[in-house]
Amino acid sequence: MRRRRSRRQQHRDSQLLLLGFGAAAGLALVWAVISWLLVNWWALIVLGALATLGGTVWVHRYRQQQAWDRVRQQGLRYGLPELDALHHRDFEYAIRDLMRRDGCTDTRQIGGAGDNGADVLATDPLGRSWVIQVKHRKDGDRGSPIGTPDLQRVNGTARQLYGADIVLVVTNGRFSTRCAPLAAQLHMHLADRRTLATWASGGRPLWELLPKIPPPRKGR
Repeated sequence: MRRRRSRRQQHRDSQLLLLGFGAAAGLALVWAVISWLLVNWWALIVLGALATLGGTVWVHRYRQQQAWDRVRQQGLRYGLPELDALHHRDFEYAIRDLMRRDGCTDTRQIGGAGDNGADVLATDPLGRSWVIQVKHRKDGDRGSPIGTPDLQRVNGTARQLYGADIVLVVTNGRFSTRCAPLAAQLHMHLADRRTLATWASGGRPLWELLPKIPPPRKGR
């Protein structure tokens, strides 16, 4: 037991000694740098000028990139064949970008596992919160129609989990005949292929194309 303890103590002493040497070397290096800078004070001016120049260049490029992004979003256009050719996830991103184009700057795509029926979240310029479920059909309106279960799924979570003012299902395909009456009962909105075509081609914002959009909440 004594031998084990002595070995452990020796190991700890060695570690402490190494730490002490490391700290001393670090302090010596810091002191050497400070001493050199005190003698060569001009180096601080050069470093400061370079840092200022680098920061100015970075800010300029950042603002330029933001400006280009705004121009790109404002000029964003999609045709139906282009939307039909997208993967479902890319279609979600396209809907996100179209909402951003129309002034919903905080729009984000959240579709995926555990999305609770919501694919895109947005706040429009009037302060209304949107929850959008995106349904893509590879064959467009020739594919299978969107059915009422899709509406029920997003309706069950959009307001409770996300506080939605406007619940929307948008598709490049078509809805079954039962969807419109159910959407009216649930105070939801549907954007089918025809509405999507008008919106994506650069016409009016989506909320101007949908009937009975609620006004902004009071206090917003």
